[in-house]
Amino acid sequence: MIRALTGFATRNPWRVIALWAVLGIALTILGQALVHRVTQPAGGDFLPRTYDSAAALRIAEEHFGVRPDQNHVTVLVGRDDDKPLTAAEHRRIREVAARLGSSRVAMPEPKDTPPFLTLDHSQTPAVSPAMTAPDGSFALLSVRLEGNSADPGLHDLYRAFRDRAEAEFAGSGLRTGFTGGLADTVDTADAEAPTQKAVGLAMTGLIVLIHVLVFRSVFAAFLPLLAVSVVGGAATGAVVGTALLTGIRLDTSTPGLIGVVLIGIGVDYLLFLLFRFREELRAHPGLPPRVVAARVSARVGTAVTSAALTIVAAFATLGIASFGQFRVLGPAVAVSVLVMLLASLTLMPALLAVTGRRMFWPSRALTRTPRPGAAGVLGRLVARRPLALALGSVALLGALTAGLQGIRMDFGTASGGHDTPAAATAAEIARVLPAGVSDPANVYVTARDGRPLTPAALGDLPRALGRVEGVGKVGDPVLSPDRKAARIDLYLDADSQTQRARDLVSGPVRAAAAAEAPADLTVHVGGTAAVFADVSTAVDQDLRRVFPVAAALIAVILLVLLRSVLAPLVLMAGVGLCFAATLGASALVFQHAGGEPGVNFVLPLVLFLFVVALGTDYNILISDRIREEMARPGTAREAVARAVRHTAPAIATAGIVLAASFGSLAVNAAPSTRQIGFATALGILLSAFVLSSVLVPGAAVLLGRGLWWPLRPGSERKPGPAAKGFPTAAAEGPAAPGPAGEPADRAQRGERTPAGPRG
Repeated sequence: MIRALTGFATRNPWRVIALWAVLGIALTILGQALVHRVTQPAGGDFLPRTYDSAAALRIAEEHFGVRPDQNHVTVLVGRDDDKPLTAAEHRRIREVAARLGSSRVAMPEPKDTPPFLTLDHSQTPAVSPAMTAPDGSFALLSVRLEGNSADPGLHDLYRAFRDRAEAEFAGSGLRTGFTGGLADTVDTADAEAPTQKAVGLAMTGLIVLIHVLVFRSVFAAFLPLLAVSVVGGAATGAVVGTALLTGIRLDTSTPGLIGVVLIGIGVDYLLFLLFRFREELRAHPGLPPRVVAARVSARVGTAVTSAALTIVAAFATLGIASFGQFRVLGPAVAVSVLVMLLASLTLMPALLAVTGRRMFWPSRALTRTPRPGAAGVLGRLVARRPLALALGSVALLGALTAGLQGIRMDFGTASGGHDTPAAATAAEIARVLPAGVSDPANVYVTARDGRPLTPAALGDLPRALGRVEGVGKVGDPVLSPDRKAARIDLYLDADSQTQRARDLVSGPVRAAAAAEAPADLTVHVGGTAAVFADVSTAVDQDLRRVFPVAAALIAVILLVLLRSVLAPLVLMAGVGLCFAATLGASALVFQHAGGEPGVNFVLPLVLFLFVVALGTDYNILISDRIREEMARPGTAREAVARAVRHTAPAIATAGIVLAASFGSLAVNAAPSTRQIGFATALGILLSAFVLSSVLVPGAAVLLGRGLWWPLRPGSERKPGPAAKGFPTAAAEGPAAPGPAGEPADRAQRGERTPAGPRG
């Protein structure tokens, strides 16, 4: 199957390239235009129905008309001199609020997207008075806008509403401030936009520069990035299209995370092909480039397929998670990786066949024998001192795992770090009102027999909730239009996105609600803090369930693919140790030394995505090359030295490119993004330079050909390309001259000189 795909691609390269270009560009455009129609922020809708906050959300939707796509904005209105508002000013505030709540806000014309693909967010906002500061210095208005909070179209609509509100109140001589989830999201995006553009350009330039330095080539510098971008866009578009057709809702972070995953594995796979293609072109100058491209693609394609299928199987296990965000992420990543695998077996071989030796123009590396370099030195060192290097690698990784002691998950969602107008407004409100006033916790009450409720039926519940330490203010009970449910708003002293708020609602608030509610009533606690408190529980349970299942499945797949008992155990032990070391190092830096509440709750999953996935990729590549070299005559030490020399440069280049890309996230102001950038960069470097370049080869030297028990390398397959005049690897370097002055290794294998007849 692999040879059939790569053979077809190298025989019909232009057709394959044209098909991928058309599909890739079309799916990329459609995916970017439609992505916000199939995504929604992670929240109660992703929780199983058994969780308390999910039950509260159902009551809010069924009885109060609350929708998941509703976004609340708090508007502060005050005087420029900060003096108390007068009665006349209060009257003008109510008049302006009424005008704003009855005027439709039109969505601005899209700049980069065709109108027929743009979702029109034009709407009439719901605006209502909320409360006045105790000192009378400002009044608060509550505004509701509907739409996906991650959609740039809704961001534009919010900006239009904000500008209108500012102009309306400025005409009355009043100042305004805006805060709340949507306001904070937009202000943070505006503040980060210049940095993100600069970092994006810098990372693109860095990737190109590294390729230029490694290959000394124009095509090899730009083609990998271009090809991976096209395929990544196609894969994301395919996922978005599938979600649109099936009605599945994705978390807003899923498309972006898929794109990053695909860039990572796509660059890896293309680099593996490029290095092996250059190696074989240099070793066989008399063979047509298309023949070399076909054979290299088939050989490397086996390792690439093994690595990709391992990733697919691993992420498919996320389908057993209870948290909906994980449950849809796993299959989405799996489908995307399959698309990238198909491209690795078709588009990338086609590019090699078309460009041939021009892929490495203007470099002259194909015409001269390469020096062993640092990779050759490392290969000989591992072959001579395998035990010392293996123990040193284990000691290093083991020391980093010490950070796992006392590790905590942080579920904070605040962006932090930016001095935005939304943050300044929130701080002004918090000086005189409870910090959670713009995003209260909600207690929903229903009768067990479904009868209508009255405020008196709630008994002492509102007063009991007000006595809970940390609850700054309790709102008056609000009955639903059908009077079958009641809502009590709790304004906490802590911001709803902090750990303190989550601890408060999941502990004392829920305990007080359960203890003080009349026996014939059912009580559920909801709101942002309650949702994330339940998410923390669900995620913890899912990680404990998913990781062992994924590890077992990866081990079984490696057992089948490698047809060995010891090799999968070595690889799995190494990947697991690298994962633990990376997570431990992150906890050491951010929690233990940095004083942060803990590591972000998505970090273990992100590390699972990148460290385990890419670490497995690198391990399969080096293991496959070690087995290939061990099939040749000679000792296991010599085979490992050759494998490291030829494979370590590809792994190191891929690791540096990806680590630099992810490391750029570490300069982000948001704590969660900063942690992810640091951890992924460190994990990739450890996987590339410690695990795959030292620990696995060292273990291979120590175990020798017994690593592949019960089959010896070469015994499980018929003679391949080497039997047809295409050796499996280039020689270490010039050897003793053979007939007609040829290096001995070529003469012994029966190769002809470039000027002589080809066999």
